[in-house]
Amino acid sequence: MKRVIVEYAKLTTDILDMLVEKYPDGYDYEDIISFKNAKGETVKAVEVKTEDTIYLVKISSKLEQTMEDYAEDEDSFDEDEDLNVDDLEDEI
Repeated sequence: MKRVIVEYAKLTTDILDMLVEKYPDGYDYEDIISFKNAKGETVKAVEVKTEDTIYLVKISSKLEQTMEDYAEDEDSFDEDEDLNVDDLEDEI
């Protein structure tokens, strides 16, 4: 299984989806993994997995805020509501 370290600035929507799904109320101290990187620096991260990859997402204050904002944005869309492109063009 491949392990990938991901920084906040390089998060994809797929990884954000996995993070919000796994940690809907944010992550706790028990969820944090500490390890040494190639430079010998201690890195703290949270883990999410796919079938073939383990993503270690570096922790930062921006990560938690991004997860919260992303979860709120997803909740603001009604899945049953159709998107009318004509309405969007009127707003542009």
